[in-house]
Amino acid sequence: MAHDIEIKGTSASQGVNEKADSDDFHNSDVELPANSQVETDLNVTESDLAEAKGLANRLTLEEVRPMMVRVLMIHENDPNFPFSIIQRIRAFLGNEDIFENPGKHSVLVEEMKLEAALITVNSPYAEVRAVVDNHDDVNIPCGTIRAWMIGLGFSVLLAFINQLFSIRQPTITVQANVAQLLAFPIGKALERLLPDVGVTLWGTRHSLNPGPFSRKEHMLITIMANVSWNHPYTNNIIWVQYLPAYFNQSYAGQFSYQILIALSTNYIGYGMAGMIRRFLVYPSYCVWPSSLVTIALNAAFHNDRNAPVESPFGRIFTVSRIKFFGITFAAMFVYFWFPNYIFTALSVFSWLTWISPNNVNLSAITGFYNGLGINPWPTWDWNTLLFDQTDPLMIPFFSTLNKFIGAAVASCVILALWYTNTYNTGYLPINSNRVFDNTGALYNVSNAVDERGLFDATKYEAYSFPFLSAGNISVYLFFFAIYSAIISYAYLYHRHEIKMGFTNLVNSFRKEKRGATNEYQDVHSRLMSKYAEVPEWWYTVVLAAAIALGCVGIAHWETYTSPGVVFYGLALCALFVIPIGIVKAITGIEVTLNVLAEFIGGSFVAGNALAMNYFKSFGYVTCAHALLFSQDLKLAHYVKIPPRQTFAAQIMGTLVSTFVSVGVLNFQINQIPNVCTVHAPNRFTCPGINTFFTASVLWGTVGPIKVFGRGGMYTWLLAGFPIGFVVPILVYYMNKRFKKIWMRQIHPVAIFYGSLSLAPYNLSYIWPAVPIAWFSWIFLKQRYLGFWSKYNFVLSASFSSAIAVSAIIIFFSLQWTEIGLDWWGNSVTSQGCEASACTLHELSEGEYFGPRIGEFH
Repeated sequence: MAHDIEIKGTSASQGVNEKADSDDFHNSDVELPANSQVETDLNVTESDLAEAKGLANRLTLEEVRPMMVRVLMIHENDPNFPFSIIQRIRAFLGNEDIFENPGKHSVLVEEMKLEAALITVNSPYAEVRAVVDNHDDVNIPCGTIRAWMIGLGFSVLLAFINQLFSIRQPTITVQANVAQLLAFPIGKALERLLPDVGVTLWGTRHSLNPGPFSRKEHMLITIMANVSWNHPYTNNIIWVQYLPAYFNQSYAGQFSYQILIALSTNYIGYGMAGMIRRFLVYPSYCVWPSSLVTIALNAAFHNDRNAPVESPFGRIFTVSRIKFFGITFAAMFVYFWFPNYIFTALSVFSWLTWISPNNVNLSAITGFYNGLGINPWPTWDWNTLLFDQTDPLMIPFFSTLNKFIGAAVASCVILALWYTNTYNTGYLPINSNRVFDNTGALYNVSNAVDERGLFDATKYEAYSFPFLSAGNISVYLFFFAIYSAIISYAYLYHRHEIKMGFTNLVNSFRKEKRGATNEYQDVHSRLMSKYAEVPEWWYTVVLAAAIALGCVGIAHWETYTSPGVVFYGLALCALFVIPIGIVKAITGIEVTLNVLAEFIGGSFVAGNALAMNYFKSFGYVTCAHALLFSQDLKLAHYVKIPPRQTFAAQIMGTLVSTFVSVGVLNFQINQIPNVCTVHAPNRFTCPGINTFFTASVLWGTVGPIKVFGRGGMYTWLLAGFPIGFVVPILVYYMNKRFKKIWMRQIHPVAIFYGSLSLAPYNLSYIWPAVPIAWFSWIFLKQRYLGFWSKYNFVLSASFSSAIAVSAIIIFFSLQWTEIGLDWWGNSVTSQGCEASACTLHELSEGEYFGPRIGEFH
C-alpha cells in the first residue's frame, strides 16, 4: 500500500505561491500527547489514527512543511475544518525555531506529521471518514448487466410515476432514495435467480450473474435513479403553451418539439457538470453532505464490519448498521402515520394559535400556515424539517444555525414592513408568496393581457398594480442580496481553490501538462486515478449537442424567442455555477437562480411571457442540473465507480427518463379529459402549472421593470445587490481582525439563504432543526465520535426513506380515495386565521389601496 499513500514534499507544495506571514501565527506548545491531541482536535477515531501512524513515521519535516502550507491555504476559512488544527498549523509554520531545532518542539512536530499522514491516507473531515471507505478493490463488479437492468427499470418507473402525478392535487413524488432502498432486495434476488451465463467482449466477460450484488452496482443504480426521478422543467412550458385555457398554441403538442427542448435543458447541465469536475468533484473540501447520507445507506447494506462503539446511553453499542437502519426505518414508518394522517396536529403543532384562533396578532407571529411560525416547539413531524431537501443530521451544524439566523432576521424585516403598512402590506396576508391586486384578492393576470397572452397596457392601467406581501418583499430583497453575496464570498474565501481548478482544467487540454503535480492528491483522487477518466471532449460534445437541440427547438417553431436564450443560460450558469456549487458542496444548501433568471429574462423580453419562460428555463435549469449531476459525480468518486461507467449511466438514465416523461406528458395532454380544470378526473387540476402560468404572465408581461425598475413601487429592493456584495467582505475582514472561533462559523451566504425560506415557509420549519443539529454535530460528534460516525447518517437515511415509503402507501391507500379522519386532532390546525389568512387592515366595500386608477403605467 505504500505506493498508494506516498506524497513527496515538492508535489504537495505545487500551486502555493504565497509565503506565510509569521506575524499571523502564534506559537503554542502542546502539553497533551500527540496522539491524544490529534484524536481530540481532528475528531478522529482510534482506527483512523492507527492507519495514519505508519505514514507519519516515514514523513520528514521537509515534506510536512509544504503540505501544511497547502492545507492552511485551502482550509483556513473552511468552517468544516477543525479550528484548533488550523491554530496549530499556524503555530507550526510561524515558528522558524521548529525547523532549526525540531527536538525542542517534538510534540507539535509529531502532531503535524500525524495530521499530514491522516490527510494523506484519509479525508480531513470526520463526516466523510464516517461513511466513505478509503480503500478500493478494482475487481468489484460495477456496470453489470443486472445493474443496468435494475437502473434503467427504475429510470422508467420513477419518470412515469412522477410525471403522471405531477399535475395532481396533492402531488406525489417518488425520489431516488426509494429506488435505492428497493434496489437492494431486487439485486439480491437476481443474485440468486440469474444464471452465470454471458459473453466476452474486448477481453472482458459480461455475465448475467457475476457474483454477489455489490455496493458499486447498487450505487450505479442509485445514480441512474437520481438523474431520472425529476421530470423535465420544460414540460411546464409545454403545458402553458398547449392548453386552450393558457396560450393555446397547438404546435406545442408535437412530440418532436417537446423532446428537443427537454433533451437540451437536461444535457446542457450535464455538459457543464463535466467541465467543472475540477472545481466541485475532485477537491476534498467539496464534501457534498447530502451524498454522505446516500453512501451511508449503501454502506449499511454492504458493509459487514460491526465494531462496538461507546454510546451516550452508558453502554457499548454492538448493533450493526443494517439492523439499526431496519429498526429506525420501521419506527419512523409507523410513527409517520400519526402526523401525516391520524393526528395531523402533531405536524402542524401551532398550539399557541389554538388559544385564540381569530387573534390577528397571535396568528401573524406564531401561525404555522399563515404566520411567521415563532413557536418554541412547532412540530413533531420529521418531514417538516425536510422542506428544503436537507435535514439536521445531514448538513453541518453551522449551516443549520446560519440558516436559522437568516430566517430570524427576515422575520424581523417582515414584521416591520407589515406593522408599519409599508407598501400597503397591512392589507395583505403577512407571509404569502402570492401576488395580489389593489383589493387584496389574488392578482388576475387575464385583466392585464390580451387574448394572445401579451401585455395590454389599457387593461392593466384600468385594473391594478401587482402587490407583494411583506414576506414576499423580504424574499425578493434577500434573493437580490444572495446573488451578489455569493460572488464576493467565492472570491474572498475560495479564490485559491478556484484558481487551482482553472489551472488544472487548462492543463487537462495540454498533453504535456496532464497529471501535473498540482493535480488533486487526496486519497480518493489517488484511488480513482486507477480508472480511465472521461476526456473533456466527451462532455464538450454533449454540451455542443445540447446547445444545437435547444437552438433548433426554439428557432424551428413559433416560440417568439431568439435561440440566443440558450447562450444566455450558459453565460448565467458559467458565472454562478462554481460559487454556488462550492457553497452547496461545503454547506449542503443550494442557491437557485430562478429569481435572477426571471428578473433578467422579464426585463429583456418585457411583454413576452413565453420568451421569459425560456430565459428562466435555460438560465435556472442549466445551473441546477449541473449541480445535480456534479453531486452524482461526487457520489461515484466516493464509492470508486469508474468514471466512464458513471458517464454512461447518467447519459442513458437521463435519455430514458426524458423520453418517458415526454411520452406521459403527451398522454396527459391528449387523453385526460378536462385536464388542468376543476372538472378534471382524479384531481388532475394542475396546481403547479397554474402557478407557473401566473408567474409567467406576471413577470413576462407586466414585467419586472414596472415592478422593480425606475418609478416602480419596489425599486428600493434593488438595494439588496450592493448590500449582499458588501456583507461577505465585512464578515471576512472582521474574522481576520478578531480571529474568534465563533466568527469562523458565520457563513454570510447561508444566512441569506435562511432569509429566503420565508414566504411561504417560516421559522416553524427551521427552528426545530437547530437543537437536533447541535445534539448530533456538537454533542455526539465531540463526545461519542464512534457512535456518531456509525449511526448518524444511517439514521438520516432511514428516516427519509421511511417517510417516503409511508407517504406513498398512505397516499394510494387512503388519500387517493379521499378517506379521511374527521376529529379535533385533524381540524384544530385549520381554524380562524390559520384556515384563512387574516390581514392587519380591512377595506370597506368599494375601496381599494395603492395608486389610484390611471396613476400607474
